[in-house]
Amino acid sequence: MNDTTATASYHSVPRGLFLLAIFYGGMVPLGGFLGAKQVALGPLAVEAGIFPFLSLVAMSSAVAEAYGKPTADRLVRFGFIPLVVAILLALLVLQLPTDPGMYPPAKEAFPIIVGQSWRMMAAGVIAYGVSVTLNIWLFDRLRGTAGNASIRGFIAAALSQIVDTLIFITVSFYGVRPIGDLLLGQMLAKVVLSLVLVPPLIALGVAIARRFDRA
Repeated sequence: MNDTTATASYHSVPRGLFLLAIFYGGMVPLGGFLGAKQVALGPLAVEAGIFPFLSLVAMSSAVAEAYGKPTADRLVRFGFIPLVVAILLALLVLQLPTDPGMYPPAKEAFPIIVGQSWRMMAAGVIAYGVSVTLNIWLFDRLRGTAGNASIRGFIAAALSQIVDTLIFITVSFYGVRPIGDLLLGQMLAKVVLSLVLVPPLIALGVAIARRFDRA
């Protein structure tokens, strides 16, 4: 590839899209890691992984708004790469011998935080692909009928998070523990957080994309 071709390839990717894609790729595996902690937000209880996951939902909607649905769909598909690589690396590290001098509490906590059952890993991959793809589809379908991007983003995020919860909780825990109350609690928490977090994150993502593209 000569210098002219390299320069043309570089400029074929908008700078705003490049920035949002880097952020998106970093958030994909972080959701599984932070999900090891349950947080209490007033009367709501939800796994902490919802925060990076809602950022994925918001950024995918921002990309769909700024660059179109096909680009957002490709972003979701590329997101499987860091997700699967993170799972494989976690499995590898768990199999490697532990340094005897490692801080004892950290030695005991690490397998609990990083290690997940195969059902939870599978549930995370399936729920990610289905829910974020559904979010983009709903966000695009509502264009022109449900107000601005923030309103469409909340509606799409809330509905896709209900589906995400159904998939993740059912695949992870069905037959292991009662899931009815867990489903209802998680759905309520995710819908509320979608209302609070997703609209401003979409607006921020679109604003960043347009500012960097103008530059």
